[in-house]
Amino acid sequence: MARARAPGSLRCRGQRDDPMTGALIGIAAALLALCAALAARTLRRRSMALPGRVVDLGDETVFDRETGAVRSVQRADVVLEESALEQLWSAVNLERLARTYWRFLTRATLGLVRVFYTERERFVVLLAPPFKLLTFKAPEYELDGPRALVRWRIERGLLVSRRGRGGDGYLQIEVTRHPPQGDTGPRIHVEVEVANFYPSIASRLSRFVYSATQARIHVIVTHGFLRSLARLDLAPSRVGALSPQA
Repeated sequence: MARARAPGSLRCRGQRDDPMTGALIGIAAALLALCAALAARTLRRRSMALPGRVVDLGDETVFDRETGAVRSVQRADVVLEESALEQLWSAVNLERLARTYWRFLTRATLGLVRVFYTERERFVVLLAPPFKLLTFKAPEYELDGPRALVRWRIERGLLVSRRGRGGDGYLQIEVTRHPPQGDTGPRIHVEVEVANFYPSIASRLSRFVYSATQARIHVIVTHGFLRSLARLDLAPSRVGALSPQA
């Protein structure tokens, strides 16, 4: 009789038990646990009065029990003054908004996790470039009336299981502009979504370890990113793909 696997230990079909890769994933998980603690501390220290307000914060993470794929969505509204919203709403600032997400990741982990840029790819590394955690294709941008979106398609990396490499997985930030409601100012609705992602920490170790490390860092970074929007603190772009000179 086949032996049933424990709920947190789902393995992707066709994934081999490579001891070296498993050891690296274990090391990465341990370091990510440290990064999660640092990120949480940084977020608490940055709690301060903001020009805008972050309201209606929501968080949802779901595992597909059949495939092991993850879908995670963090959403909130950011209430801003009309003049601040007009300043924010441009193609150049959409690119800066995307860069702001990655900047907080590096700041929150005290530089342990960094992002490297090329024209075609983005690399999220731990400590040094050879230790690539995640590789993304160059971002795709959409700016259409009241809706703006930036999407990075997931390619590979130590934190991506074999099944999820070069597939349909992506990380995206979607921002929708809304008019004032009642006596509050105009607002933007922000959703940060990871979809069709196959985490190697969950498949090699457990879903609990994934939730306590990689998933926790993503949520903390998203909350820090939202506060950066409320402060109108956007990082300068590293590539300048949407700048007027591009």
